Amino acid sequence: MSNEHLIFPDWPAPARVRALQTTRQGGFSAAPYASLNLGSHVGDAPLAVARNRMALNTLLPSEPVWLNQVHGVTVVDVGQAACLPQADASVSNRPGGVCVVMTADCLPVLLCDAAGGVVGAAHAGWRGLCDGVIEATVACMGVAPGSLMAWLGPAIGPSAFEVGEEVRAAFLAQQPEAETAFTPASGNAGVGGGKWYADIFALARLRLAALGIERVYGGGVCTYSDAERFFSYRRDGVTGRMGSFIWLER
Repeated sequence: MSNEHLIFPDWPAPARVRALQTTRQGGFSAAPYASLNLGSHVGDAPLAVARNRMALNTLLPSEPVWLNQVHGVTVVDVGQAACLPQADASVSNRPGGVCVVMTADCLPVLLCDAAGGVVGAAHAGWRGLCDGVIEATVACMGVAPGSLMAWLGPAIGPSAFEVGEEVRAAFLAQQPEAETAFTPASGNAGVGGGKWYADIFALARLRLAALGIERVYGGGVCTYSDAERFFSYRRDGVTGRMGSFIWLER
């Protein structure tokens, strides 16, 4: 597979930490899943998904531990996980074990420690983010949070992610400073029942900062506004899924 269709995190991770992010380009799926759809649960032809995953596997040290993502906070260790575990994050301290989360607007968060001893990947849609999927992932990594760094992948941007008052209230109930990540939608007086634009990148940074994780990279790349490069569930409804991968080199 050509690297031109992939994104490689720009962060000061240790040399043995490897990571990549797919776009929608460079695969075998037909519209509306064109073309590098990695999701086997979205209605795409199974053979096309299999071909896409096989092409990607040439860049990976082993078959990734794919998750059955449910917008929860369960975390699995890829060295001990069964096939397709129901979880929204994974961690690994075993060389060659590949963590992956799939997204199409939700925020992928990749994590590693400064010593290059453990990595993790979290699927942070607004519900999982609010309920603590980042915190759960960090806890399972088993190192001091201050030793970690994070990379935020492409997700729906703050000018497109319109949410209801209940979403804003849920975040503010746990972290009052999250108020800074919400902007009233046009014509919204901010009273109960209104609509808001949410900055999921800012919300993730607040959660990471509260844990003591100060080295945060990436963020700001909007899936909704770039139909050529990214899948977006909010934009298209029926669409594919991109993958965010991280592992320790053998």
